[in-house]
Amino acid sequence: MKLKWDETGERLYETGVDSCALYVYDNDAKAYGTGVAWNGISKVTEKPTGAEAKAIYADNIKYLNLFSAEEFEATINAYMYPDEFKQCDGSADLGTGVSIGQQARKTFALAYKTILGNDTENNDYGYKLHIIYGCMCQPSQKEYSTVNDSPEANDFSWEIKTTPVNVEGFKPTATVIIDSTKTDETKLQTIIDKLYGKNGTVSYTVATPSSNPKAEGLYERSGSAGSYVYTLTEDTTIESGKTYYEKTETGGETPTLLLPDDIKDILDAA
Repeated sequence: MKLKWDETGERLYETGVDSCALYVYDNDAKAYGTGVAWNGISKVTEKPTGAEAKAIYADNIKYLNLFSAEEFEATINAYMYPDEFKQCDGSADLGTGVSIGQQARKTFALAYKTILGNDTENNDYGYKLHIIYGCMCQPSQKEYSTVNDSPEANDFSWEIKTTPVNVEGFKPTATVIIDSTKTDETKLQTIIDKLYGKNGTVSYTVATPSSNPKAEGLYERSGSAGSYVYTLTEDTTIESGKTYYEKTETGGETPTLLLPDDIKDILDAA
């Protein structure tokens, strides 16, 4: 069959970046911590390096090429970053609202999406899910300019180097990319729910406070049956005759980083 180009629905492109989550490595637990949303990401530049050829000559001819190890680097641009990232950028809290620099930098991981589009569905065609492991960021320049008649928000930038993680049956890797248009929809949703978290079913039951309802995180109820509204109580002492409620959530998922082997297990499951 003769090759065909630019068929309808096959004119693909990739654009955008969104849904970025940050996972900071916990040195004590020896595992990545709970994921947090990173708002304000404007660009992620992926920069594989290495894999450079070195020619070997023998018998007066080019005998073979040897290739150097391939590494993965990236640049993150953002207008702001979550508080959890400060420890990755060499900052530590001296007190509430006060931080200091030049501290030890923590390892972290990122998960984010890029948009896949085509000529028929545009940006609704699908997406790629990118996961980067073993990230360490170098000190970055932060430029602050006076407000003028052409206002601009500060754009922070970090250079990232990575250390690969092990993958059973493969060489270590620092990146995983999942194409939503080619991956089983149910298995992909399982991966998404684990990476980004999932809301569970919330219920409220009558609670018996011991002394301080506010400190115990209890709720008060207002409204009528079928449209009750529950709000955190401000009572620091128990008010006689008032009913307090405890919130319970079941069936949810905590945002958790998946390593390549975890992803492979999900994809290989029946």
